[in-house]
Amino acid sequence: MYKSIVVGTDFSDTAAEAVRHAAELAKAFDAKLHIVTAFRPAMTASIAASSLEAMAAGGTEFIQEADSAIADEVESKLGDLAKRLSSDGLQVDTAGVAGDPADALLDVAETKKADLVVVGNRGMSGVKRFVLGSVSNKISHHSPCSVLIVHTS
Repeated sequence: MYKSIVVGTDFSDTAAEAVRHAAELAKAFDAKLHIVTAFRPAMTASIAASSLEAMAAGGTEFIQEADSAIADEVESKLGDLAKRLSSDGLQVDTAGVAGDPADALLDVAETKKADLVVVGNRGMSGVKRFVLGSVSNKISHHSPCSVLIVHTS
């Protein structure tokens, strides 16, 4: 039934629950598990990055170093997670993507021709959900395949 499963993680406890569910499904169906995490590059997170003065004072180099450090940390965490799950006999593939989490998951699901995308709910409610949006909501509306939203909170 499932041959390719994509799951998103931000390495939080709630995301770990979604990964656990996805891993159990991958094992049960002998499917390949694609673990995806998305991160915001420092340039988009830094107000100083928009300042020409900051750029002239070496801000560009600092931002590039910060982006590289973030990417290295993400790859390290993904590698550790993949190693742990692979030792359980799973076929695991990872992707660290700079950008929006929902877009990253949707892109990987499309590229890997996923049969299922697994995401955790984040427990957002009320105004917070409307202001921040919701990864699981966006995935459920735009996914090229079935979606499992794991109740994590």
